[in-house]
Amino acid sequence: MTLFSDFGLAQPILKALVSEGYEKPTPIQAQAIPHVMAGRDICGIAQTGTGKTAAFALPILHRLSEKSRPLARKSCRVLVLSPTRELSGQIADSFRTYGRNLRLSTSVVFGGVTIGKQERELSGGVDILVATPGRLLDLIDRGSLTLRDVEILVLDEADQMLDLGFIHALKRVVKLLPKDRQSLFFSATMPKTIASLADDFLRDPAKVAVTPVATTAERVEQSVIFVQTSQKSPLLEAVLRDESIDRVLVFTRTKHGADKVVRYLEKVGIAAAAIHGNKSQPQRERALAAFRAGTCRVLVATDIAARGIDVDGVSHVVNYDLPNVPESYVHRIGRTARAGATGLAISFCNDEERAYLKDIEKLTRLKVPVMPLPADMPAPVPASELREPRREQPQRGRPAPHARGHQGHGQSRSADPSADRGPKRRSRGPKPAANAGQPNGGQKQSQARPAQRPSQGQPAQKRSDNRGDGAQVAWLDKGPRRR
Repeated sequence: MTLFSDFGLAQPILKALVSEGYEKPTPIQAQAIPHVMAGRDICGIAQTGTGKTAAFALPILHRLSEKSRPLARKSCRVLVLSPTRELSGQIADSFRTYGRNLRLSTSVVFGGVTIGKQERELSGGVDILVATPGRLLDLIDRGSLTLRDVEILVLDEADQMLDLGFIHALKRVVKLLPKDRQSLFFSATMPKTIASLADDFLRDPAKVAVTPVATTAERVEQSVIFVQTSQKSPLLEAVLRDESIDRVLVFTRTKHGADKVVRYLEKVGIAAAAIHGNKSQPQRERALAAFRAGTCRVLVATDIAARGIDVDGVSHVVNYDLPNVPESYVHRIGRTARAGATGLAISFCNDEERAYLKDIEKLTRLKVPVMPLPADMPAPVPASELREPRREQPQRGRPAPHARGHQGHGQSRSADPSADRGPKRRSRGPKPAANAGQPNGGQKQSQARPAQRPSQGQPAQKRSDNRGDGAQVAWLDKGPRRR
């Protein structure tokens, strides 16, 4: 198959492809589309950026258009599971783009946003539902969605789902699906755990593999710069001063590291935004929208975005931190050189990361060329100027009288300001009021005499003091106490 028109796709779909400028299928599309249109299960091995989404979206849209039927309430005909919010949104956008000339509904659900709006969208049923596993199960548990009418299941980026701990959620979803369904399973790698999961999902699948598991993008020019940790930020600044850089993705290993890089760049006058798991969904959407629009040319991300960002025009990928999982390197640099373009991937490597570099070169079977440090490295910004702004802390004081010694209904222990001040000393019994047990409600008595202490030189005696609450406390008087 050399043209999309050779597959026999419905004319409304071909019309949408022509308007998008697509004529020839990619290798994964050429192999997968005929099997999907024939109704077979598929086990596909393809790295990101190979056109995998269209490989299942186009034939699914064709099949739905051929077999239109009324939708049941709170149901879907096609379920697509993906690991991240960003990837889910992009898959849904692809379905809407390719199927814009068809009367098919598409919805996307993921966590981080209010669930009420999503429930309302699903109340009348949808043709295509794209979801992350966690939010999908939330909707099912609330009675807002049923999977009994699913005709086609797609599991995209299966290996990343396992990395994110979705294995138990996926197994639960499988039990809720009808046995008579078509299943499409896509993954960039195929370790034993993924192969076992595929056996649970698929029946006599057609296997499609278009590239070796660890092949890096052919049009990506790779390089590595050996640098001390303290020099990474000035080096990044020097790289980003190059005006030839259009859009650049900077990858860090941690969420805190991503925020720290953004603060550094803003301090030196380079606009940047961060995207990671601690950011709210609106924050992530705004950052990604600005990056797509070109108003923010630097996006700093963790590996959650390595397979969740599909933005044309990413000219450079910078690995500020090398990943400790070598497969992640392949996915990171696959964010550039997309749609036939070329790209450049630069990795910063300190002494501790040299072992990670060896693992990457072993996996990819390529020696990454070494670049020298630039001669005009800027001076680093002092760490004291990069500290995160201190948040206002509530004043520490004595708890309100009604809060001491009593917790009301529904009041958590942490509501007490003193609840998290470190380990508590062992209690020696309940501490009564100073005059508990005395007449007149414990009021001060003029005739009350203080207990006599042993005079200096006398041996200390052990005695018991009845505090009035029935608790006998033994104590040893060792002479006069200092105030």
